[in-house]
Amino acid sequence: MNIEDLLLNMLQNNIGWLLLAIVLIVFVFKAVKIVPQSEQHVVERFGRLRAVLGPGINLIVPFFDKVAHQISILERQLPIASQDAITRDNVLVQVDTSVFYRIIEPEKTVYRIRNVDSAIATTVAGIVRAEIGKMDLDEVQANRSALIATIKSFVEDAVDNWGIEVTRAEILDVNLDAATRAAMMQQLNAERARRAQVTEAEGSKRAVELAADAELYASEQTAKARRILADAEAYATQAVATAINENGMEAAQYQIALKQVEALGAMSSGQGNQTVIVPAEALAAFGDAFKLLQGRK
Repeated sequence: MNIEDLLLNMLQNNIGWLLLAIVLIVFVFKAVKIVPQSEQHVVERFGRLRAVLGPGINLIVPFFDKVAHQISILERQLPIASQDAITRDNVLVQVDTSVFYRIIEPEKTVYRIRNVDSAIATTVAGIVRAEIGKMDLDEVQANRSALIATIKSFVEDAVDNWGIEVTRAEILDVNLDAATRAAMMQQLNAERARRAQVTEAEGSKRAVELAADAELYASEQTAKARRILADAEAYATQAVATAINENGMEAAQYQIALKQVEALGAMSSGQGNQTVIVPAEALAAFGDAFKLLQGRK
């Protein structure tokens, strides 16, 4: 018996086992489903929802169950959409919006809505127009954060039945027509001019107040200096009066003589005074002061 006859005989005897192994391999291949981390698979049995497979290894019944939909659960961004809206004060604005969402319940998304992106975009457009229609233009510009929060809340309520979670809503820009933009720019320039005038007036007022405060401070310091000089003068007068009271007229004559001597000294020390004429009364004052000084010694 040659080798070919031997192989043919072995194949005929093991054909059944070979077919069984092939069927088993196909069965395992059909039964085991590996789902990536970023996806969920919707399984149907005879056209009806059977299960939703999460990430990892999953088992299904081969030839009865099939993966009908492979849904990505990553966060998605809708294309930037522009829609016209009219504010409460009848100003036409063009609003650019964008919405971020992700699918959290694929079975609802698959069987309740056909085109989820288009449905969400239409919902956002209607909500934006309705909310902007309740606000004046100034409120739209100033309260953009509150408007975004309101739009996000309403969109979440609207898409809740579709198994979708709205993660973020953004108002990218609010555009105005040329006439409205020019009017707003004119108003802005007028407001800036008014603020500049108010600031200049407040500065002038502050300068006047500071000048008045400085003048008042100078007057107070002058009055304080005069009061100190007056106190010193009163103290000196009181000292002279005490001396006169204790020593009699001799002390008074002594003070008068000293004043006269000081006056003559000041006259002689002045510039351009080469000759000093001393009256006879001055000579007598010198003599009296000398006598008093000798008496004090």
